[in-house]
Amino acid sequence: MNRRTLIIAEAGVNHNGSLALAKQLIDVAAEAGADFVKFQTFTADRLVTRTAPKANYQNQRTDNAESQYEMLRSLELSPELHRELIAHCRTRGIGFLSTGFDIASIDLLMALGIKQVKIPSGEITNLPYLRHIGGLNKTVILSTGMATLNEIEAAIDVLEHAGTPRSTITVLHCTTEYPAPMTEVNLRAMQSIQAALGVSVGYSDHTSGIEVAIAAVALGASIIEKHFTLDRNLPGPDHKASLEPAELKAMVNAIRNIELALGDGTKRPTPSEEKNKAIVRKSLMASREIKAGDIFSADNIITKRPGSGISPMRWDEIIGQKAPRDFAADELIEL
Repeated sequence: MNRRTLIIAEAGVNHNGSLALAKQLIDVAAEAGADFVKFQTFTADRLVTRTAPKANYQNQRTDNAESQYEMLRSLELSPELHRELIAHCRTRGIGFLSTGFDIASIDLLMALGIKQVKIPSGEITNLPYLRHIGGLNKTVILSTGMATLNEIEAAIDVLEHAGTPRSTITVLHCTTEYPAPMTEVNLRAMQSIQAALGVSVGYSDHTSGIEVAIAAVALGASIIEKHFTLDRNLPGPDHKASLEPAELKAMVNAIRNIELALGDGTKRPTPSEEKNKAIVRKSLMASREIKAGDIFSADNIITKRPGSGISPMRWDEIIGQKAPRDFAADELIEL
């Protein structure tokens, strides 16, 4: 059976604080065929101090005079906006997810009926937050940008000891830079995480383009998360490192094709190949006229297409035998 990858279209904060824009993002994700559209749930007061600096990529794409606190305040989604977005997802037939960046935000999402908890990379060392999530006993998706293997293991241990089984945790390999340089993707680390920690794995992609996400599926990712936007030229911190609608659809389609192409791993002729076997394989043929009683030898037998006769793999068996009848040149050898 072909494995189906869970595709999360990461709207994040690309709604720019606008409900109308957020609904448009949901529409785009649904039309692209994503399984979930994901937002971010936080309040600036609980997330950052008023003097916390912005990352370089945020400074490049937002007002430099605006603090990280002020930037985040403009991107908050109220509980009521969450309800409207969840309802819109329901009408469009796509799942709603959001990353809660603090305990109160996680509790809000649980109160709204969200079944999965997405832990962002920045919270992987937040012990009380992890312990609280572990006690909820929900399906957990854990992003691991900037983390070492030991830090990932420590976070999983906290979740497990708080009550969440390892079997319900999926760890997403991630490079926390926007966009992430190809030389720093280290996609094989996803497989190393799986081998070392015995967890399901996926990939949260911050690279430009769609090829790395597709490669991650081929390497075993069970979840793909990818930022998208309506327009990369919109103001805001994450638009430049996001896919536009046509690219998101192309990524989803490519992933679904890769799932089909991966197959079940058993090497055998496929139904479409069977009709070609006799065309492209070879058989034992008479290379010249052979009389009944002549001895088959390398001088009078050759291998040629079509492959509807005796297989050339029986060459040694046939050589030295007597021809049972006359054969014309280019006639299939029969015994």
